[in-house]
Amino acid sequence: MPRLFPSLLFAASAVLAQDAATVQTALQQYCQGCHNNQSRTAGFSLEGVSTTDLASHAGKLEKVLRKLKTGEMPPKGLPRPKPAANAALAAWLETRLDENIRRFPNPGTPTVHRLNRAEYTSAVRDLFDLDLDHAASLPADDSGYGFDNIGSVLTVSPLLMEKYMATARRVVRQALGTMKLTPVVEKYTFARPGASDSGEALPLSVRSGMAIRHYFPVDGDYVVTVRVRGNPDPTLPAAKLDVRLDGARWKLIDTVYSNAEESQASRNFEVPLTLKAGFHEIGAAFLTESARPETTAGTAGNRFGGPPPSLTQLEYVLIGGPFQPKGASDTPSRRRILLCAEKTAACADRILADLARRAYRRPVTNADLAALKRLYAGAGTFDAGLEMALRGILVSPNFLFRMEANGPAAVSKVSDLELASRLSFFLWSSLPDEELLRLAEQKRLRPVLAAQVRRMLADPKAKALVDNFAGQWLHLRNIPSWRPDPEKYPQFDDSLRSALQKETELFFGYIVREDRRVTDFLNADYTFLNERLARHYGVPGVRGSYFRRVALTNPERGGLLSHGSILTVTSYPTRTSPVLRGKWILENIVGAPPPPPPPDIPDLADSANGSAKDLRAALQAHRAKAACASCHDRLDPLGFALENYDATGRFRAEEGGATIDASGALPGGVMLNGPGDLKRILSERQDEFVDCLTEKLLTYALGRGLEHYDMPAVRQIRRETARGSYQFSALVNALVNSVPFQMRRSPER
Repeated sequence: MPRLFPSLLFAASAVLAQDAATVQTALQQYCQGCHNNQSRTAGFSLEGVSTTDLASHAGKLEKVLRKLKTGEMPPKGLPRPKPAANAALAAWLETRLDENIRRFPNPGTPTVHRLNRAEYTSAVRDLFDLDLDHAASLPADDSGYGFDNIGSVLTVSPLLMEKYMATARRVVRQALGTMKLTPVVEKYTFARPGASDSGEALPLSVRSGMAIRHYFPVDGDYVVTVRVRGNPDPTLPAAKLDVRLDGARWKLIDTVYSNAEESQASRNFEVPLTLKAGFHEIGAAFLTESARPETTAGTAGNRFGGPPPSLTQLEYVLIGGPFQPKGASDTPSRRRILLCAEKTAACADRILADLARRAYRRPVTNADLAALKRLYAGAGTFDAGLEMALRGILVSPNFLFRMEANGPAAVSKVSDLELASRLSFFLWSSLPDEELLRLAEQKRLRPVLAAQVRRMLADPKAKALVDNFAGQWLHLRNIPSWRPDPEKYPQFDDSLRSALQKETELFFGYIVREDRRVTDFLNADYTFLNERLARHYGVPGVRGSYFRRVALTNPERGGLLSHGSILTVTSYPTRTSPVLRGKWILENIVGAPPPPPPPDIPDLADSANGSAKDLRAALQAHRAKAACASCHDRLDPLGFALENYDATGRFRAEEGGATIDASGALPGGVMLNGPGDLKRILSERQDEFVDCLTEKLLTYALGRGLEHYDMPAVRQIRRETARGSYQFSALVNALVNSVPFQMRRSPER
């Protein structure tokens, strides 16, 4: 996997000397021996492909271009063009394919797009100022091309529509405050979304802390129950449990145990609260004043770097209620909905027109309003009628589906309103806000598109890119379900699991918010740590449970590939997996995923428990088979370069008394040894990384898989990003101005 040419400028003079006939000859000489109608190696034939008819053969030539640029073809042992000739071939194909698509643009035909669960949640939040978790009421969405917002797989069934109707009823009643609520208890652990040990709602001098953002549906009484466990050291003062409400201390509890037997068990500490409806921050943590000093807290009694067993630890938090609810409350949701105080049909009309416009992402028509008025009138009273009509909005196809009209020509620009929806669901996973919608209605969006992108990336709602794009691109959604072997990795707990995920989320969010270079994903000299994670990584001088930006001086850390989140989800519960890690790099960093193994090749016993040394020997024997070598020659060296990190992301120089061997040879003879070499080689090939990131982001933004006719747009986005110094905003601006994002092709009739 060598870097075959530094840039297309290197091959510029060679490109001028090429012509279609020369390229055709090269394809026949180096490619067609395997890829012909008889052999059809990998099911691919180049017979009949003409370099003088790019429009007809662009799909196959794009595949050839990708293989030439990544150095995968011709395979090892077969004749290859010299590097300069290879660069010239690739540059000629890229130039001509890009010219062809400029002459005959093909932006693709997006399908009707149902809101997925994350988009539905965000849309309800922005429509009603009501941030609810719909995981229990709506099923998880299917995924395609690595994301769960792909229109072609977001199907609809009668059962799903029933769930939408039931969910709409619950949402509207909670928004209006008319739901008759019985007390319920919700459990928060470190692994649950909404609860973290990041400490944003906690003071700095705490440990084993959890911060929770919880929605309290009505004014009423609630009970917060904090579950703690541990074996307190009798030489230390009693652990002080600090319980906070909205950042201010509510209660300080001495966790005193009456006898030795009681100290061995978990205990509950209850804190009653009387709260107004809406969101509140609940924090619970132990003050460090009752803990050991840092010089012993990370070492004595716990060689794995986790919290000392002698310290009381927070286990989980329960929030129960409401008890004695006070009836309909003056909530932000009611204020958002009730634009007028009088309970009249005219007031209802005004409310419905406003909400329908925002929910449908366009001006409402008389037909839209007539349907909602019929629902309102059929209920008899103002309150019941308003509830029924609002439920009608939430189950309307105009809300649940994103639909775009065919243009006047085969290929045409999407309307400003459609562009506004594309933009808001891309960056926010939600509806356009008032400013974006107003600009679209006035057909003034395109002239100010760059300013709107800048505004939207700075908005807190851009965290949707972290949760929904990065969460799937980087496989962060797999972290809560990853379960390491507790005997082999006893230091791994839910607090560490949460911290690993938080580090990568904060890192990605920082690059977006601060408009950093996207190349920081590969080679950043900083990350985000709290005390728990810093101790796990061996980074000194980080105290407290809150996360902060930390400059890195150790070459072992820096960039995504040293994040424990990535290293855990590419490992097995008992050990690392060079194959999984190499495959992850090819798919998500280089953009050259390996094909699935042939059906007649037995699986490598890669999930078995064994030492790093034994695994290297097993993989070496596996590569000796010709059918396996074609993929494993690319996979294994990349994975072995990360072998210094164990299955939980901790750096190790040896395992079981044997020194870790992190060396390998890439196809073409390039040697690498350890994560530093891997980072350097990937950074030298940053164009391939930016292409890969662009493909992932464009797939997510369009809600469809990319085709060969999208590849020129990917390359153009990369070139414009480079002109913008690789800043994240330059990437996003280039994407939203691209042909696939700005235009659509009408389906053939």
